[in-house]
Amino acid sequence: MKPPVVNPSPLTLGMSGLGEGTAPGSEGEAAAVADVVALLESPHAYLDTSNNYAGGRSEAVIGLALAQAGGDAASRVITKVDVDPVTGAFDRDRVLRSFEESASRLGVDRLPLLHFHDPYAVSVAEAMAPGGAVDGLRELRDAGVVGAIGIATYPVDEMLEYVGTGVFDAVLSHNRYTLLDQSAAPLFGEARRRGMTVFNAAPFASGILVKGASATYVYREPEPEIVERVHRLEEICRAHGVALPAVALQFSLRSDLIDSTVVGVKTADRLAGVDAFATAVVPEEVWAAIDALGGSE
Repeated sequence: MKPPVVNPSPLTLGMSGLGEGTAPGSEGEAAAVADVVALLESPHAYLDTSNNYAGGRSEAVIGLALAQAGGDAASRVITKVDVDPVTGAFDRDRVLRSFEESASRLGVDRLPLLHFHDPYAVSVAEAMAPGGAVDGLRELRDAGVVGAIGIATYPVDEMLEYVGTGVFDAVLSHNRYTLLDQSAAPLFGEARRRGMTVFNAAPFASGILVKGASATYVYREPEPEIVERVHRLEEICRAHGVALPAVALQFSLRSDLIDSTVVGVKTADRLAGVDAFATAVVPEEVWAAIDALGGSE
């Protein structure tokens, strides 16, 4: 088993909505930049963004914050290459352009980790073929402008195919290792066996484990069995005097399969709340009661 290429902290700060709706030079942008500067002062190793988050505004805001923060801040951003939003292309050339766009917005010439993000426009075979997207990722890693490459997408079966190629150094899955669904466990286990760095994103299952069963689950209306499970989890937490979001976050943090849990955090106030969930005392009886529930995917 090879040693991990990336050494994240237990929490990685997700920047998916950062800068959305802000204009360059606006007060909204300035406020967002100030928030990111504050986040960079936290002990958490990385901010996680992508070329297409908020139409590129996430990276642009982070870039302004990096310029203000100085020090090692420029080495603490992970981003992702994305499909061309106009042509739908996702080949070697698009990967190289996506990296250049991101590096320009961020104001960096090197990234510790670059993910291949949501490659729905191409099959695994197309991505792995000569001239395919993965050729571009390997070129960037071989050139030293990217320290490591990862696969970050949604379907677990497809991710297992990418992991099985042996090309990638890291894997990121979202909404598939939570109190409601552990279907990413085989993926994470295989990645761990190969010495890859494992990121688990969206431990709150797109919000339902924070807001309750009336919220959406993985961005849509929850099925009745999910609603019932959330109610059961809430009952367990009430009985032991602990908040469900704290249990949801620590479910990921305590897993031996996971190196870092990615949580959406755009402000210092939000980070304070997440840190409180991460450090809350969860009685062992809670975990035993959750294990007794069974029945997650």
